[in-house]
Amino acid sequence: MDDLINVAKKSRHVLTLVSGGLDSTYVLDALSSLDCEITALSVNVGEGKAYDDLRSITDHFGANLEVIDCQEEFTADAVLPAIRAQAKYMGIYPISSSLSRPILARTAVRLAKKLDCDVIIHTANQSENSLRRLNGAIQQLGFRGWYGTPYELSSISRKKKISELTAKGLERFYRREISGDANLWCHEFESGALDNPESFAVPKELFTWTAGSETHAACREITIGFQAGVPISLDGQSIPLKALIDRLNYDAGSFGIGRYCGLEHLEFGEKVLEVREAPAATLLMNAARHLETAVLDAEFLREKINLEQLWVREAIEGRWFGALREALDSFMLCVAKRVTGSVSYRLRPGIAEAYAIKADCPLYLTDRDAWEFTVAQQAGRQQIGTLIPVVERIVA
Repeated sequence: MDDLINVAKKSRHVLTLVSGGLDSTYVLDALSSLDCEITALSVNVGEGKAYDDLRSITDHFGANLEVIDCQEEFTADAVLPAIRAQAKYMGIYPISSSLSRPILARTAVRLAKKLDCDVIIHTANQSENSLRRLNGAIQQLGFRGWYGTPYELSSISRKKKISELTAKGLERFYRREISGDANLWCHEFESGALDNPESFAVPKELFTWTAGSETHAACREITIGFQAGVPISLDGQSIPLKALIDRLNYDAGSFGIGRYCGLEHLEFGEKVLEVREAPAATLLMNAARHLETAVLDAEFLREKINLEQLWVREAIEGRWFGALREALDSFMLCVAKRVTGSVSYRLRPGIAEAYAIKADCPLYLTDRDAWEFTVAQQAGRQQIGTLIPVVERIVA
């Protein structure tokens, strides 16, 4: 924490991102002993945080708490582009913190400028890819003060942090064995009992949207409608995107749809295990892909698939506000303008089975026999048209 203390001592006003977790609380503890104003920023991206609990922590350390609701901004500026880009890590699972971190960074930079803060602190550590995502975004946004995390150059054990905070009256961290990150698009879990990919078990109580899915026996049909690449309706009823995501997370999640596990690389090549639930992301990206396939030329679609992982790479590597991702986003938006229609699913435990794909300007066939008959007729007319000049030359 020496680097944090040295920077904070020279600061008039420190802005620190807080989640209410162990790492951000430990930073508040370190800052509280210094002679500088402290603003703790919590950005609401739909994680379902207990803000009364968070306020009790910030009050404990004499910090000013600012809670800013960015759910609509996160939906429009991060989630919707992710749907257009089929944003899955290595094509395996929906990306999540790569989408929320740029929104957190942008909100922090805005507030820092408003409050004249000369330091922005976050609490990502060396084993979290959020470190370069937050640092990269803050840099790209042009913040002129100091920014970073005290955990980049310092390694403090979880046991030590818990012990010190408990001694100061905060005993709430003892039972938190697994770390997590949540937003309205995805719930993600890592570390602790999930450290070893060779043998791990996910406690059932971690899950929210997919909780209780093991006993779900019913079947349900749903239809998701798109207009120019934007999901706009559920079962024929117009619905804002955020509300649609909320509905699908619980409706599809109740069937156990949208659970994932997979390995993610760290900066120097090591891999860490992550487990997540993302029911709405699963269905919305699947429906978008069905409609893209229905309306796009095959070569066009193949090129889009190639560029999708480039879009994902720029996001996960902390270059969200870079020129390349901006250019790729423009391409994805151009493609999305053609994606209008609906996809219908039957939901059963663990399965989302598409049974109807309807596009406004489709390239698909609805009657293959009739199409083959028409093609044969056209081919026959072309052949006759070719033979007539030959016959005329022979007769002449």
